[in-house]
Amino acid sequence: MSTWPEGYGRIVLPSVESTLDEAVRRARDTPGAFWVLAHVQTAARGRRGRPWSMPAGNFAATLLLRPQEPAGVAALRSFLMSLALHRALVDVTANPDDLALKWPNDVLLRGGKLAGILLESTGQGGQMGPLAIGVGVNLRHAPGADEVEQGALRPVSLRGETGHDITPESFLDILATHYAALETQFVTYGFAPIRTAWLAHAARLGQPILARTGREEISGTFEDIDGDGNLMLRTARNLRAIAAADVFFQSP
Repeated sequence: MSTWPEGYGRIVLPSVESTLDEAVRRARDTPGAFWVLAHVQTAARGRRGRPWSMPAGNFAATLLLRPQEPAGVAALRSFLMSLALHRALVDVTANPDDLALKWPNDVLLRGGKLAGILLESTGQGGQMGPLAIGVGVNLRHAPGADEVEQGALRPVSLRGETGHDITPESFLDILATHYAALETQFVTYGFAPIRTAWLAHAARLGQPILARTGREEISGTFEDIDGDGNLMLRTARNLRAIAAADVFFQSP
């Protein structure tokens, strides 16, 4: 799968501070949807502003979109990107059983964290602006265990776990094609088919997990995601809908 999807720009740069910031900056003068890939990021970041390790040979790219939906609907595109990553990695490895999707936005390989997704919007005053979807994949190198917070999954790389070696530019071609197909499906049919497909690959579905929000830690059974993308957690008291949290796995 090497055909670049129609309607999407493609910008490849040797080095930037952050592909997210670069995509937002270029949105002022670059029309439509486009991808920005950088071979080096000097100030990469993950969720909650955490630093994101970016050794040479790993994948760092951002897709810039201009959604017309309300912010809550537009944010569901994190699930589209998760699915696109899953399908791209299946194309590369030919082994779907090794891959899983961790709510809200990580891709796992053999139980370790391989990829992460970060969404940012430049909208103001309740108005939806351009949406930047940042993607990082450990294609060749994984951070050390001392570079992640306590209790987090071990980082892994595609090459280290499977022996498969693919360049960032080749991986972008595969990922962009899968994302474009899912975007068309989402705009045409809504979130329901995306939700069903995502759940088919969900890690720890039906098993105990810990959700850590900014205010509390909630233990329960991962039961579902709802139509708004919320984590549905069955606790000892009730069924909780959790919009945002860091998830940690517990023993079944």
